[in-house]
Amino acid sequence: MAMRPSDTGPGGLAYFQEDSSAEVVNARMGEDVSPRLKQVMAALVRHLHAAVKEIEPTHEEWLAAIRFLTETGQMCNAWRQEFILLSDVLGVSMLVDSINNRRPSGATPNTILGPFFVDGAPRYPLGADICRDGKGEPTVVRGRVVDTHGQPVPGAMLDVWQTNDDGFYDVQQQGVQPEGNLRGVFEADADGRYWFKTVKPRHYPIPSDGPVGQLLGRLGRHPNRAAHLHFIVTAPGHQPVITHIFTPDCPYLGEDAVFGVKQELVADFQKVDDPEEARRYGMAAPFWRVDWDFVLAPAAGAASREELIGRITAG
Repeated sequence: MAMRPSDTGPGGLAYFQEDSSAEVVNARMGEDVSPRLKQVMAALVRHLHAAVKEIEPTHEEWLAAIRFLTETGQMCNAWRQEFILLSDVLGVSMLVDSINNRRPSGATPNTILGPFFVDGAPRYPLGADICRDGKGEPTVVRGRVVDTHGQPVPGAMLDVWQTNDDGFYDVQQQGVQPEGNLRGVFEADADGRYWFKTVKPRHYPIPSDGPVGQLLGRLGRHPNRAAHLHFIVTAPGHQPVITHIFTPDCPYLGEDAVFGVKQELVADFQKVDDPEEARRYGMAAPFWRVDWDFVLAPAAGAASREELIGRITAG
């Protein structure tokens, strides 16, 4: 909305008016503001003022919103980021991830990193078992890492981590779970093939004892994440993939609390009851098997796994 001459005071500074509130605020930005900051703040002010005008909150409601944000910040510490959790449950984390990871057709899609990735996980030979607490249904995960032309990506590195059968990551239960339980790093072979042993993932709740959990309850939403395994797949000359694979029988597949499920990431978990196949994998029948190929898109440069992981964790 354009300013009228009567809306401005001495020096041309605009007086506050309800109908032009966002324009008044944005007009106060200085001339030396960086173009990107100016673009971001102008958009945030426009949309925030539009939301307030649509909602028309009372003073009490606005103070309740401020208290909620204050309590969200007070819940944050060195190992818990309640604002990231808020971003997750509002679907913003997934939206930002989608915008920043648009890939060519056929490439494995990204999903959110989550708060429980740990760099420096144990490095295992192919075929190793990452389950150290003996809980859960034994599972073999196998597949290939290929490029968008279907050619193998030899030496691709796969970081994998998941919760145990009780629904907790090892870092959430230090002193209870073995250190490094259900996480590891594998290197694909010359044909891009990988395989390892683990347990079938199960659904689990995100932390719900803080203001974000209370908000979910008041919205009639549950805090559960659909059952999944986390992966980061890296290789020089290729875009890193931060993703999950999901079990098809999870009751929360269609209502993941942080909107992390993409249809392309739902895997086919097969129940195997063949003693001969079980012997080949050094397992007892029955067990679960999932075949999953990762398709990496090309990228400029030849960054190492360490450099790529460093960028991911810094971002």
